[in-house]
Amino acid sequence: MTKLLKAFRDDENGAAMVEYSILLGIIAVAVVLTVIAIGGWVSGRFTGLCTALDGTSVGTCNAAAGTGS
Repeated sequence: MTKLLKAFRDDENGAAMVEYSILLGIIAVAVVLTVIAIGGWVSGRFTGLCTALDGTSVGTCNAAAGTGS
């Protein structure tokens, strides 16, 4: 029984799995934050484009609805 407990104590497979899980969690959070940041940037660019388009006689744009003509 003592031999089994020592083998369980010295086994490092579980520790490696925890380390990989933490790393995977950090990568997932980074990906989500990147997607949110890019989405905000694209939305800002689209709103700016709509504002510029509304200031000309070329066409109109509704940024909230995502439509233009």
